[in-house]
Amino acid sequence: MNLPLFLAKRMYKGEETDKNASRPAVLIAMTGIAIGLAVMIITVAIIVGFKQEIRNKIVGFSGHAQVSNLHSPNSFESLPIMADDALLSRISEHSQVSHLQRYATKVGMIKTDDAFQGMVLKGVGQEYDLSFLKTFLLAGEMPQFTDSVSSNQVLISKTIADKMQLAVGDKMDTYFVQENIRARRLTIAGIYQTNFSAFDSQFLITDLHLVNRLNGWEKGQVSGIEVMLHDYDQLGEASYILSDSFYNVTDSYGQSLCVRNVEQINSHIFGWLEVLDVNIWVILVLMIGISGFTMISGLLIIIIERTSMIGVLKSLGANNTTIRHQFLWFAVFLVGKGMFWGNVVGLGFYAIQHWFHLFPLDPANYYMDCVPVSLSLWHILLLNGGTLLASVLILILPSYLITRIHPATSMRYE
Repeated sequence: MNLPLFLAKRMYKGEETDKNASRPAVLIAMTGIAIGLAVMIITVAIIVGFKQEIRNKIVGFSGHAQVSNLHSPNSFESLPIMADDALLSRISEHSQVSHLQRYATKVGMIKTDDAFQGMVLKGVGQEYDLSFLKTFLLAGEMPQFTDSVSSNQVLISKTIADKMQLAVGDKMDTYFVQENIRARRLTIAGIYQTNFSAFDSQFLITDLHLVNRLNGWEKGQVSGIEVMLHDYDQLGEASYILSDSFYNVTDSYGQSLCVRNVEQINSHIFGWLEVLDVNIWVILVLMIGISGFTMISGLLIIIIERTSMIGVLKSLGANNTTIRHQFLWFAVFLVGKGMFWGNVVGLGFYAIQHWFHLFPLDPANYYMDCVPVSLSLWHILLLNGGTLLASVLILILPSYLITRIHPATSMRYE
């Protein structure tokens, strides 16, 4: 029989029923653990959810990686590449690739009688995955995208529509500067809103044929090819493999190709997201420190209150290690109860926010209209396991106070 565990169980049951002087300290310690774990779960859920939401919007709009002209400037005025069957087959033969979609961009301006707005016209072909845009479609319908005929229909953001006072069905004049100014009258087929200002304040979506004509490119030429992967976790490896396969490779027009993944293209955004990981660790350390301090205080009070019991156990032959293990097991029971309530509060917040979006956000500042939350089973297990382990390790040193208690002097506490 495990004697320390047996004595700790009897001691814990006594704490549950008896009105001991240590009872308030025990409640404070368990409350500290509960609050600390709840705060950690909520913090991780929000930051992971925020990073995932931003990442999904960037990937949904530009793909996991892009194959483009090596000499294109880092802007929306790009140099073309020939996206023929040979090039598309060369990309799709990689096992990590799940989907390919061509795109072309052209910088221009919207002008009405009362206002004007700079924009980027993005043309996409019939193979373009519309599931991302359909998720954020607020009004109207998706235009029919093709690379063989121009519909002169466009999808605009709510941000631009509100600023220019435009609505579904309206016609708007757009202008593009080349050797001569070229004008196009486009019809608004639908309005979308991702709440990601980097996209909503710039992009209009139309068919690939229209943008290619504005750029003066040959049939089949595009700004680039967006590559979608099966798994985002393969991004680094897949980017390296794709880049290596296109080293010193040119298209049918002799243009050199390059591959850049979404983190390289949007390095400033992903760099900012990485900084959020520091916030997670700071909060975790603070919460574990506060919880550990309350547990140390509670354990010391319990040891002092049980001084006579410790003396009796020592007089009966129990050594210091056995008694220390007894109190550490007792602390584990207290930590476990505090963790139970911490999980109830933290996971309860996660469930409520996930299903009911109770806490809103200002999209202009946070890129989304409600607090995002995301948790996996591994997050929950690591937080609980880490909290339990850290709490027990923190209590090992205070438990050595038991070695200072002698049977001869402990009777004074009767």
